[in-house]
This record gives sequence, structure tokens and C-alpha cells, in this order.
Amino acid sequence: MNAMSITERRSTAIARGVGMTTQIFAERAENSEIWDKLGRRYIDFASGIAVLNTGHRHPRVIAAVKQQLDHFTHTCHQVVPYENYVALAERLNALTPGKFAKKTIFVTTGAEAVENAIKIARAATGRSAVIAFSGGFHGRTFMGMALTGKVVPYKIGFGAMPGDVFHVPFPIELHGVTPEQSLAALAKLFAADVDPQRVAAIIIEPVQGEGGFYPAPAAFMTALRAICDQHGILLIADEIQTGFARTGKMFAMDHHQVAPDLVTMAKSLAGGFPLAAVTGRAEIMDAPGPGGLGGTYGGSPIGIAAAHAVLDVIADEDLCNRANQLGGRLKQRLESLRENVPEIVDVRGPGFMNAVEFSDRTTKLPSAEFTNKVRLVALEKGLILLTCGTYGNVIRFLSPLTIQDNIFGEALDIVEASILEAVAGH
Repeated sequence: MNAMSITERRSTAIARGVGMTTQIFAERAENSEIWDKLGRRYIDFASGIAVLNTGHRHPRVIAAVKQQLDHFTHTCHQVVPYENYVALAERLNALTPGKFAKKTIFVTTGAEAVENAIKIARAATGRSAVIAFSGGFHGRTFMGMALTGKVVPYKIGFGAMPGDVFHVPFPIELHGVTPEQSLAALAKLFAADVDPQRVAAIIIEPVQGEGGFYPAPAAFMTALRAICDQHGILLIADEIQTGFARTGKMFAMDHHQVAPDLVTMAKSLAGGFPLAAVTGRAEIMDAPGPGGLGGTYGGSPIGIAAAHAVLDVIADEDLCNRANQLGGRLKQRLESLRENVPEIVDVRGPGFMNAVEFSDRTTKLPSAEFTNKVRLVALEKGLILLTCGTYGNVIRFLSPLTIQDNIFGEALDIVEASILEAVAGH
């Protein structure tokens, strides 16, 4: 069996709307490595898009799932509940930012978590409008698309988006938007387009994911919290990509002096098994009536078991500290290249949620072409990288936090060689 024949079968059988970054067809994986159907080995710096902070097939996660399989796989918690669902809710209530009483619901995907956070915010406030940020990504369901601040490929061709969703620029000084300008745009929105007394929530990624790994400045987040408090607006932190030790703390909002009212989680919560959650202030979470929230697969027993193991691994292996160590090494290596690689315009990101941004050395404009060249050269050398950003000119680094030191060193060598090779051939 060869990869080309599978690619052809895929093109015939699967809708083209399901994009594919590589032509690698996975056969097996372990921690930070993947082997394809042809037996070739790759270092995984994608982690299923930030899903595998604890690595592929962490032994403790696998053991927890196997144990759960021996008991039951599905009852639907809304019909026949189970204790470990309750216990995981208790753990997230304690772990998420904010020293106040909290409650949690479990669903299956990040998009579902976002949808439910908006439902809860509207039920709690009696308001309908929602504000999001340009460049933000919140899912591919209709409300998720409406909140997402990028048209292609997420919104194009799908018709009218849900109403009462507004966008303001995310503060990215590299691209000419200061925090003050972003806050001024929000004030202008309140003056021209939507009464703040009609706004249920403002949703923000503490570090933008698909948008380019831009961290929200601390002063901006504090100001946003103050604006929400002034107008009775709920602050929703979308921690789907930032959560579970990726940024060097359990949640990215832990880097800030303020807490959100609601937090959405998914991705690395369950170490590769589908599970998502919304956690928030208890009185807000209780706004919807019984039956208003839920889903058949929400809080799958398999995902719940995996998530308990993930939280244990993060604590016992000190993965927050590990994220800071790995990110420090990566950023140091990238910074060392800047003198000889003028295409590098920024190296950033808290913990191990890191990115490098490239521009054309002549025009100084964002260069998706150069960025993709780096990605493809790295892939040839056995390293899987992902691009992101509104202009497609950012490479984000998302290896497992459990990556072995020797493999991480190997990956850094490939990153450096790929950037220098792209420079030589550009």
C-alpha cells in the first residue's frame, strides 16, 4: 500500500472541504513521534492542533481509558449519570481562574463549548449581542463562524451569519494596532453600532490561535475586564488552544490579574479523546433551565477518564514548568537566527505556545510563500509544522510538552536548517 493510492482514495471518498496539511497517513504514534503507512518517522510539532500536550498515547491516559472501557462506554450523563463526570467538574471548578463559586458542563468539541458559552451568557444577561475580535477563531459551527474573525476559508460560501455579532481589532502592535486603538474601536462600536446595555458577552482568546499566536497584552485584558464590569457584560475566555499548561500556566488567563466569567476548554483537556467544557461563575452557569444544555455524547465516560489522567500527568510531571523550559530553548534558538535571517520579524509566545513570523526581506510585507517554504522543507526533513495567522506568515510550534530532550534537540536542528535552506532558495 502506498501513500499516493490512499491520497487518491481520499480525494474520491471525502469532501474537499476537509482540508489536509500533509500527505502523511498515520500508522502509529508515541509521545512526540508519528510513523506513517510507509514506515517513515516524523517528529510531531502539530499535536493534532494543540490536542496532545501530554503526548501521543501517554501511558497513564491509555491506562485510564482501558479501565473505563472495562466498566462502560456510554450511558448519556443526562439519562444515567456517573461519578467521574462530577469529579472532573469539581477539578475544573477549582483549577480555572477566579476565586468564586463555579459550575461546569461537558460537551464534545471546542465549537460546542463556544456555542454553549454564548447560550449561557445570553440566558444569564437577557441580552443578545456578542463582541469578538478580528483574527480570532472560535469554531466552524454557525455561531462559531460568526464569532471567528476571518472570512477565508471559514465563512466563505456559507451564507448569512447569525446576527448581533460584532468585531473589533485585536491589539497587535506588529501590525499597527495598539491596545489603545483596540479599546478606542470598542468605544466607537458602542457609540455607533450596539448599545453596551444590549451586549451579553465579549469573547477573547488570551493568546490568539489560528490568528497567529498573538498574546493579549496584560493591560488590555485588565481594561477589557473593567469595561465588562462597567456595562454588565460577561467576559468569556476561549482557552481551547491555550489551556492545560501550554502557556506555562494551567490556563493563559492565569498570566493576568483578572478572571473571566466563563472559560471554554477542549483540545488538550482529554489527551486526544473528544471532550470539551464550559466552566464559569455558578450563578451564571445556572441561568439556563434543565434540558437547555447538554448533548448525547457530552461528557463521554471515555473522555472524562482520559481528562482525569491528563490533569494528573500535568501536575505530577510539572508540565507548566516544562512548557517554560521548552519555550525558552525554542525562542533562544530562533532569536539566534535573526541576525542572518531578516525574514524573521517576530519570535513570541508565553510558555511553549510559541510562533515565528516571517516577512519578505525586500517588501517587508507578510510572506506566506516563505513561511510555507520553511514548513515544506521541515516536512521533507521529518518535522511536522503548522502555519497560521491572518496572512499565513506565521509558524506555530505545538509539540507535546512531554517531548523527550533528545528529540526536541533534533527538532530544533531541523527548524534552524529549514529556515536557512528557505533563505538560500528564496
